[in-house]
Amino acid sequence: MTTVLFTHPACLDHVTPAGHPERPDRLRAIEAALEDERFQSLARELAPQAELAAIARCHPEAYVAAIREATPKEGLTRLDADTSLSPGSFEAALRAAGGAVRAVDEVMTGKAANAFVAVRPPGHHAETARPMGFCLFNNAAIAARHAQTAHGAERVAIVDFDVHHGNGSQDIFWADPTVLYCSTHQMPLYPGTGATDERGEHGTIVNAPLRPGDGGPQFREAMETVILPRLRAFGPDLVVVSAGFDAHMRDPLASLNLVEADYEWVTRKLMEVADASAGGRLVSVLEGGYDLKGLAGSVAAHVLALMRG
Repeated sequence: MTTVLFTHPACLDHVTPAGHPERPDRLRAIEAALEDERFQSLARELAPQAELAAIARCHPEAYVAAIREATPKEGLTRLDADTSLSPGSFEAALRAAGGAVRAVDEVMTGKAANAFVAVRPPGHHAETARPMGFCLFNNAAIAARHAQTAHGAERVAIVDFDVHHGNGSQDIFWADPTVLYCSTHQMPLYPGTGATDERGEHGTIVNAPLRPGDGGPQFREAMETVILPRLRAFGPDLVVVSAGFDAHMRDPLASLNLVEADYEWVTRKLMEVADASAGGRLVSVLEGGYDLKGLAGSVAAHVLALMRG
């Protein structure tokens, strides 16, 4: 079994305003990094469009329809100060969610060992019925629900190491004992959620905030002492990773100081959890990461670890 990369050229057609950090060049940088000879054995597939039923497990159908209807025929439509739609945005969002869903299918049926879904727009800020923070549909949440509904997974863990807290994922699974949501993130920082006392109705929300200026040692300590023990105790049938690379020291939107070796380390640690309880099943979905060099190097380290390289 191998690692599978899911992406699609349509994800480049989600156009953002000039100067916006979440831009198509992010995927181009990742694509270039994964052309290296080290990734010759990486299987590659096109992300399909998600079916409405898959998205509707996390977002009301009326919300999906509202996003579709707000998508402009030309130009840009702003949804909030950070989040906008271009003519290609709706298909890009369908491909982003669909890539996550198909990755779950491949991994849960044993056709692939694990998967990395390189798509945009990202997803972890999208709440049940609210787009925000560059996000339209919550791709990681949709993946988790699909694993439960289509493949009978009883417990799914989402681990989010984006520098921003995944308020959307926390919102969607706040009252759900079957999904464990764990996050490291910088605080204080957008969107202002993610305090340690935000635990959900069943104690299945685990936040380990980091302080501005923290780097690899503090990140690894938070993982080792807070998150990894909870993951092991939960015993997930699938691990979903909200893989944001904007905690990298080069990133312009925050002030954590992770480097490529930290992303390799955390990837291997999460694979150990997946190996122990989930038969190695892990699906990683791209979230943030806005310095192109930092993003490319971090994704390369992440995917190489997924490939057990």
